[in-house]
Amino acid sequence: MENKSIARYLKLLGQLMELHEQNSFKIRSINNAAFKIDKLPYRLDGKSYEEMTQIDGVGKSIAAYVKELLDNGSIKDLEDLLQDTPEGVVEMLHIKGIGPKKVAAIWKQLGIENTGELYYACNENRLVEAKGFGAKTQEEIKRVLDFRMASNGKFLYAQVRPEAGELIGLLKDVFPGALIEFAGEYRRCCEIITELSIVLGTRDTDIALKTLSTSTLLKNITVTNCHINGETQNGILVDIIVTEKRLFFRDLFVYTGSESHVKAVSDRIASFPDQPTSEEFIYQKASLAWIAPELREGDTYLHKVVLPDLIDLADLKGSLHNHSTWSDGINTLEEMALYCRNEMKLEYLGICDHSKSAFYAKGMSIEQVFKQHQEVDRLNQKLDGFHIFKGIESDILNDGSLDYPDEVLESFDFIVASVHSNLKMDKEKATARLIKAIENPYTTILGHPTGRLLLSRKGYEIDYQKVIDACAANQVAIEINANPLRLDLDWRWCQYAISKGVLLSVNPDAHRVEGFKDMEYGVLIARKGGVTKNDCLNACSLSQIKEIFEHKKVKLTAKR
Repeated sequence: MENKSIARYLKLLGQLMELHEQNSFKIRSINNAAFKIDKLPYRLDGKSYEEMTQIDGVGKSIAAYVKELLDNGSIKDLEDLLQDTPEGVVEMLHIKGIGPKKVAAIWKQLGIENTGELYYACNENRLVEAKGFGAKTQEEIKRVLDFRMASNGKFLYAQVRPEAGELIGLLKDVFPGALIEFAGEYRRCCEIITELSIVLGTRDTDIALKTLSTSTLLKNITVTNCHINGETQNGILVDIIVTEKRLFFRDLFVYTGSESHVKAVSDRIASFPDQPTSEEFIYQKASLAWIAPELREGDTYLHKVVLPDLIDLADLKGSLHNHSTWSDGINTLEEMALYCRNEMKLEYLGICDHSKSAFYAKGMSIEQVFKQHQEVDRLNQKLDGFHIFKGIESDILNDGSLDYPDEVLESFDFIVASVHSNLKMDKEKATARLIKAIENPYTTILGHPTGRLLLSRKGYEIDYQKVIDACAANQVAIEINANPLRLDLDWRWCQYAISKGVLLSVNPDAHRVEGFKDMEYGVLIARKGGVTKNDCLNACSLSQIKEIFEHKKVKLTAKR
């Protein structure tokens, strides 16, 4: 069991104990242990009970809980509390902005036992009747619930991927001679997936339909004409389109592109081929070059004379914007660098720990900044064929200024400027705030421009055109944050940025070594935005990016 899963069980135990007003000292101990276990740089499931008791923040009672969980897959105290708590109340504990004390008030004072009732109470202005609640809190809870309810049945691409790979592997085992490929949103690499579509081409569709209709690959199976519809164990909707083998590429084309894309291509063909031998053949009949699945949204690329040679993961030469134990990261700076060099085969690492205003993320003081720089210098002498750049993720303050005075900012090789606080500004103020940060001569990259968290936080409204134009005027790159929860900059704005000559930077925002693997999701969304390696800052080689950073410093010196 992963440390994160162990921490999740303990966190829930602490929340339920607080909900039921149990021993406050024990609750604090459990919550502290959950936090510490989540941040451990090694797996806990390989440790003995005695070894666990020696871990800072764990101790005997918590170690006993962990041992019970690892041995039995559950904790009795937690199961007992779950038995005494309505399922809907447990769900409310996961709503951002209301902790166990507020949930207890909602449950015990107002008799609300699920999120549906809670949403109704907010609409009826009844939540303000509970102790500790006001109109502002009620409105915030309603806003969060609005977003959660709109997200039902939607999944992040990264959430779907493991089950999608397993399902198509099982289908290929069951139908070894068939042509099988993903279609729809998943094949187009959409950031949010509402349904997993698969086209299956076989010589005997009747046998395939009968086999699938009685299989255990999916639950809640229904059959409609050539469609097998069902759900995975985690509730992802699946549509398997069973077609004749000779019609496979026709149906793959039809079920992959957006409706408007398929229509736009089909309208250019006088006589649509019944049995195309490939998707390329269909585009050829439409007098078009083959369009990659990621780009099949609408008719945008039908009007381009030359299609972009889309970026690949192998094109990335380095990773900028990453965190270490100097702020809120899990791994040391050296561990991050070695993983980058040895496992990811990259040429350089940009370390961008949090700046001092990010107290919630152990932001670095000025003294710590210079100590970190000394460590970077030592490691750069030690690590052959690899370079660490001195960076910082500088908080953009409310007025658009950057954390740290200029004499500290100029000590960095590059700076990622990001907003982490006060995300409720109106569009005009939020845009002005970003533009001021972009115009700061020390800013190199604008980090996760809207601060969105997919399916949980919309992100703040900005005038994308003005922000991108400001980046173009000030030679500031824009980040495509590769964390599957962010994927921010939105791919829909990549082409506008590219048209203005703005470089994009695919960054994992890694807080542990495993986080570097998220670069793949960043590349997928960059491809969807039509990004090539020439459009990407960190597709530059080590010598090229050194030159870019040094050129910016020279310009700064000249201005002074």
